[in-house]
Amino acid sequence: MVVGSVEVFVLLTISSACWFGPGVWSQNTSPLVFGLRLEEATERVYMRERVLTAARGSTFKLRLFGSYLLNGTSGPWVAFAQVDATVADDACNLETLRNASDFQVSGKFKADDENEGLITVRTEDTSISDEAEDETPPVFHCLCVFNGEKWQSAALDRFRVKDPDLPPEWIPAWGLAIIIILGVLICSLIRCLNLSLLWLDPLELYVLHSCGSEDERRLAKRLEPVRRRGNFLLCSLLFLCSLGHSVLGVIFYRTVGSILPAAFACAALIFLVAELLPHIISSGYGFYLAPGLVWLAQCCLIITCPLSCPLGLFLDLTLKRDVSTCGVREKVMELIRANVNDPYSEFVKEEFRRGTLRSKTVEDILTPLKDCFMLPSTAVLDFNTMSEIMQCGYTRVPVYEEERSNIVEILYVKDLALVDPADCTPMTTITKFYNHPLHFVFNDTKLDAMLEEFKKGNSHLAIVQRVNNEGEGDPFYEVLGLVTLEDVIEEIIKSEILDESDGYMNMKVKRPHPQLEMPLEPRAVQEEFSLFKLPEGEAKIRTSPQLLLATHRFLSREVEHFCPQRVSEKVLFHLLRHPSVNQEVKFDPSNKMSPDHYLYTRNHPVDYFILLLQGRVEVEIGKEGLKFENGAFTYYGVSALTLPSSVHQSPVSTQHRSPRDTFELGEATSSSSYCPDYTVRALTDLQLIRVTRLQYLNALMASRVAQSPDPPEIKILPNSQTKLLNEKNVTQGTEL
Repeated sequence: MVVGSVEVFVLLTISSACWFGPGVWSQNTSPLVFGLRLEEATERVYMRERVLTAARGSTFKLRLFGSYLLNGTSGPWVAFAQVDATVADDACNLETLRNASDFQVSGKFKADDENEGLITVRTEDTSISDEAEDETPPVFHCLCVFNGEKWQSAALDRFRVKDPDLPPEWIPAWGLAIIIILGVLICSLIRCLNLSLLWLDPLELYVLHSCGSEDERRLAKRLEPVRRRGNFLLCSLLFLCSLGHSVLGVIFYRTVGSILPAAFACAALIFLVAELLPHIISSGYGFYLAPGLVWLAQCCLIITCPLSCPLGLFLDLTLKRDVSTCGVREKVMELIRANVNDPYSEFVKEEFRRGTLRSKTVEDILTPLKDCFMLPSTAVLDFNTMSEIMQCGYTRVPVYEEERSNIVEILYVKDLALVDPADCTPMTTITKFYNHPLHFVFNDTKLDAMLEEFKKGNSHLAIVQRVNNEGEGDPFYEVLGLVTLEDVIEEIIKSEILDESDGYMNMKVKRPHPQLEMPLEPRAVQEEFSLFKLPEGEAKIRTSPQLLLATHRFLSREVEHFCPQRVSEKVLFHLLRHPSVNQEVKFDPSNKMSPDHYLYTRNHPVDYFILLLQGRVEVEIGKEGLKFENGAFTYYGVSALTLPSSVHQSPVSTQHRSPRDTFELGEATSSSSYCPDYTVRALTDLQLIRVTRLQYLNALMASRVAQSPDPPEIKILPNSQTKLLNEKNVTQGTEL
């Protein structure tokens, strides 16, 4: 074995001597290079069949193998020279060929040991067209080593400069960036479309189409045709999403050039933009965005029809259900639909008992004392108090003494059924007569216990109190507020119970209704009784508030000319309270045929309307002189209120006319005045409402500006026609 090793060493020595010649062998301390290797091969720099090809402007590293590599001179001892076939001598000996080489050594030689080391090589960046490069023959370069005396070629490898051929599908960096951005946006849009269209199943869309608002019904109607093709739509959108993700992965790999960074970058971008963002958008606005994207879904169905249509049909035939819906959701919907007609099922009652009723106390739902409607025990049940009670809308009113926290009685509104406001009955008379018991509960009472107390029927209203032991002194009971059966029910169903008499709009925040303005339309349920109260400091009118209320209702509902569509309720109220409208006629028994007793005379023109409130009159009608008697709430002279040209004109017409135009219309001609064909004479003392044509026309004009926050003033402006009619009536009355 030792002999074999010695023979190999002798052969290598002889070979080296024969190769490098006597000169090289004689200086065995100079660096010798036997071979080389390319460290990192890329598409721009590669080595095949001992020919190293590098692109222009590229940098790469070569590992040199040899002997005495640490003995290199202080200057550069490795270089490259251009091989010239016309030169017989070694190309490395010619400095011009070394300088003409496109390969240049940059930096110093980095030796690992005596036998190998690294050098960095850079190619010159010279611009040569592709056509010129193809036409010229390839130029090779060789590696040169300086042995201390001269430059000579080393190794048999050759070098050449050549730009790599670009593939046909090569795309620049900016193009790849644009493709990535567009691809991510398209994937995000398709994912958003997938979530928005498939978020609601057909049953939920049917519920929205049947029971939703107008907008929800319209949107659900647009979604139903597309959503009905569930499997077809699901296969189409999932295929496009998968295709988009695959394309993005390939493009990222071509851009980055490495598998792992491309995979992580593509996954992060798809997760944030193409998955998370569509979920955020679809969860809040998917139902409203989906109808606008129906056209895109139809395009997706057409594009993927050859693949998604057979697959969707296969799923329909094999599974016989829509795989885009959740089976558990359908089961839950069936359970809800089965129990919706049984609100007192065991499941519902158990949930109520374990949930809200046991976890909350009456303090959480009570109405604070400062927001409660209460009356003092010293109150008198006159018209003002009664109207205030009717306005509050409550069926039970607490009564307190001195301070609001000292509740001593409770008044039921039904107790006032036989009470006459004109009697001014004291409050305590009614409350002590009925003597309804008070129900006190502590603030920590649970709602289930409170509900059981209310179910006993003793009372549906309870006073909530607590033991106040704060500060100095003995503990005492402090009243916090009121709780009713309605409050408990509202907490159970998690919804407001608003009826026509509710005084609050929100159960938690006791916010009163805004002050109601007198509307043009008649109220269907609630009446505004405060208008008929007698203002403080104002002289009492001859008509009582009760009679004024009855008159107001009668005119607005029975007489067409005073209906709310013509004369607003507020204007009519001010008209009825005007001193010149509310009149009395005193009957003189000694002179029954006195002219003052005649309200209307046949064929004598008049311009006023009369509503009889109290008393009796005799009416004579026709040529035969038929007579009959009438009593309260009969009216006469309706046709005298409007001229023939304006009888049928609505006060809420869109045509605007100034008050002066109306007055001028009244003064236009006296031939259009009203002449009754009957005679009305008083038989007793009368109380009546007398409205002239001018007053009525003013009321019509005031109703047109009813939007004004200040109540319109009814101004009585006499005109020439009114004076003429009055003079004629006086003259004819004197003749009678």
